[in-house]
Amino acid sequence: MEEDSVTLHIGVSAIKRDDQILWRFGPENSRIAEIYKQNIPTYDINERFKDRLEMNNQTGSLTIKNIKIIHSGLYKLTIISNGGTSDKCFRVTVYAHLPVPNITRDFSQCSSSGLSVSKCSVLCSVVNMRDVSLSWYKGNSLLSSISVSDLSISLSLPLEVEYQDKNTYSCVINNPIRNQTKHLDISELCQPCTDPTYCCGSAEAVIRLVISVVVGMATVAVLVDHFRSVSDDFTSRIFYRVQNPRCHVSEQDVQDLWQENKPTTLKIQQYI
Repeated sequence: MEEDSVTLHIGVSAIKRDDQILWRFGPENSRIAEIYKQNIPTYDINERFKDRLEMNNQTGSLTIKNIKIIHSGLYKLTIISNGGTSDKCFRVTVYAHLPVPNITRDFSQCSSSGLSVSKCSVLCSVVNMRDVSLSWYKGNSLLSSISVSDLSISLSLPLEVEYQDKNTYSCVINNPIRNQTKHLDISELCQPCTDPTYCCGSAEAVIRLVISVVVGMATVAVLVDHFRSVSDDFTSRIFYRVQNPRCHVSEQDVQDLWQENKPTTLKIQQYI
């Protein structure tokens, strides 16, 4: 697992005085550690292994500290001695820490089935994991499973249970080293679809609310614009009659215009 320390042993209790031990990594056979005649080991200064390597000058074993996924790969050991040269390879696979699976209610099934639905649909999911399996268990019995080898954005596995089901269900994510388990609480997560708003799910309810608000705001904007245009037109007509010396504004004129445009009382008073 990531952040563990891994030691690669060469298979001998002690190296000989004149032996040369050489460690390489990856398809490029990059030299990462070396020791000769049991002197102080030398290490590659590459950032990938910086401050992570430790070589035993007595046994030749190599320890990788605080190991990461980028350190997965093929490690090659070469021992050069008076008796000849021997090679050995180590395949190292580093796995990320496993998260606890997330179990959520699938409201789309409830909504599409109407109020008479008798089962609860749930989803168990994880994100950004590779080389893992996701499984549903009923007690100790495997119900379903899905695996992924490459990095996946999302890995989900559905399950349908009865509302009154008293069995124990659990979702398990595992890799070749470890596993994480999340138990399904039916009484907490699953409730019968008796309320249409509840059936539709929180996401759909929010969408409906947003649409209602937008439509309402648009309607108000149209009405305000209409009264504003009417008010401006009426005001300009009053203002013209008051300012134009050739026009005589009688009380009857104002009354007539007022009957046509009652919403603009304040502006009539302002100009008269």
